[in-house]
Amino acid sequence: MNDGQGAPTADRTTARDPSRFEDRFAARATGIKSSAMRDLMSLTERPEIISLAGGLPDTDCFPDEIFCEVWEAVATKYKASSLQYGPTEGLLELRQYICEIMRSEGAIAQPDEILVTAGGQQAIALAIGAFIDPGDIVIAEGPTYPGAVPTLTTNQAQVIHIPLDANGMSIDSLEEHLDRLDSQGRQPKLIYTIPNFHNPGGVTMSLERRHQLVALAAERDILIVEDNPYGAIRFEGDALPSLYELDAGAGGVVYLSTFSKILSPGVRIGWVAAPALILRKMNLGKQAIDLCSSTLGQRFIIEYLRRHDWRQHVGRLNIIYSSRRDAMLAALSNEFPAEATWSHPRGGLFVWATLPEYLQTSELLARAIDRHQVAFVPGGAAFLDGQGQHSMRLNFSSSSEEKITEGVHRIGAAIEAMTALQRAFGGGV
Repeated sequence: MNDGQGAPTADRTTARDPSRFEDRFAARATGIKSSAMRDLMSLTERPEIISLAGGLPDTDCFPDEIFCEVWEAVATKYKASSLQYGPTEGLLELRQYICEIMRSEGAIAQPDEILVTAGGQQAIALAIGAFIDPGDIVIAEGPTYPGAVPTLTTNQAQVIHIPLDANGMSIDSLEEHLDRLDSQGRQPKLIYTIPNFHNPGGVTMSLERRHQLVALAAERDILIVEDNPYGAIRFEGDALPSLYELDAGAGGVVYLSTFSKILSPGVRIGWVAAPALILRKMNLGKQAIDLCSSTLGQRFIIEYLRRHDWRQHVGRLNIIYSSRRDAMLAALSNEFPAEATWSHPRGGLFVWATLPEYLQTSELLARAIDRHQVAFVPGGAAFLDGQGQHSMRLNFSSSSEEKITEGVHRIGAAIEAMTALQRAFGGGV
């Protein structure tokens, strides 16, 4: 073709099919499993859809005047440096504040043991990526965090799921799996766990099991990656010591957390606390990805923490979230079939519900979106071995009590319709 000025241009209608590059993808790219939350995120932009799918904090609760005050301080005092690159490990003042936040939960770390990341998701990716080669074994709860699934599949990990109950990961089951692996001459590289207000399980690991897990991992020389984004989002009960704290500086636990739940996910700032050797490897991994986390986001958090007590903001959130959790639990009791079960979280953002075996939640989701305008995360997204087909994750933090009640009602209607369909075709109902 010619653009009229004598210069040839490409005819896009006759361009070669880009699928010719398909056989050039890296082997790890072919097995990547998408994050169910990302796939469903676009639904939140459709006003007719009630989304109980995403793990979205309620950022409307952040006071407008504080938001404006903090940004004004950043713009007035730190405009140039906020728009510049920063150190890969993160700004020192922020790392000092992170140590204070961890100390409030009983976990003692020093600033040089902290790596600031681009949100909690990057913290997971760096921790997994620093240790896992293709085929390496990772132990994780079943279900596990759906957002960790793409990281685990990208690194071609072999994941062994350990069942959850009301007290968290079953240590007896974990020990049985470790014994079996040991008899085969195999050892996991790490144990990935979410002990507080599990996502998606909604349960909290008991103190007894925390002690057992740390002791067992130390005995078997297995690293623990403790993901704790929800520890401060507590409605009931006393805080339990972190695995990092129970490890008492022995270097057997890598601790991950984020400002996404206690402040805002939009600032995209999380962190890792780990021994120096591990942190250096993760620092190099981060350099290869993005050089440094957003200096603007870090500066916003620093200026906020200089002026305000983050615990007051979290306290306000917890009052709101507690009422929304109660609304969801009440709605589940009213709308779900008698055979269904669900968790009763004492904090966090999620309820895990399990339906009768004749209902597949992936099929239910399609009907719920198409005919009832409601979304949730199907349970299969939280496993890498095909489990979870009858379960779902429900979020209660990002919707009003009225929307939660209506959303669960709509899911209940979808369940009723699918159950009637099963009966009509002679299914085992």
